Amino acid sequence: MKKIVFTISSVIMLSVFVQAQNEVKPAVANTSTVTAAVESKAEMTFEKELHDFGTIEHGGNGTYEFKFKNTGTDPLIITEARGSCGCTVPTYPQNIPIKPGETQVIKVTYDTKRVGSFMKTVTIQSNSKKHVNVLTIKGTVQAEVTEEVFPTKGKGDNGATPFEKH
Repeated sequence: MKKIVFTISSVIMLSVFVQAQNEVKPAVANTSTVTAAVESKAEMTFEKELHDFGTIEHGGNGTYEFKFKNTGTDPLIITEARGSCGCTVPTYPQNIPIKPGETQVIKVTYDTKRVGSFMKTVTIQSNSKKHVNVLTIKGTVQAEVTEEVFPTKGKGDNGATPFEKH
């Protein structure tokens, strides 16, 4: 009985595998003409694409605004901005057409509670000619400054041990 169930299962799995190997042909034969017909003339030009914070205090200001301008002739629409990790959060004009000649900002905030050197990126997707832009932030977050309290080895506030008589 086990052999029959195993054989039937094997045949079913094999048929599913063979069926999955069939090539799917694209619905549009010539995609280059379709792409060219909808090519945008929007263009995203940044003042700078790299910002170096230098040294930042622990918990300090880790925010920078990247300024850009639509230097194209069509409205620019940013569809997504994604940080390279959860410690880097971009804020951007979401799905709002940016007119030709208009200037906007993408604000990038880094979590400055993470100590040490960092280099993070934000990937911007849009309808511009380039389609993808990458912004970079870098710097070093200093260790948190804490006040150390040293034990007095059994001595009270006046410097005497608890067992000494005054």
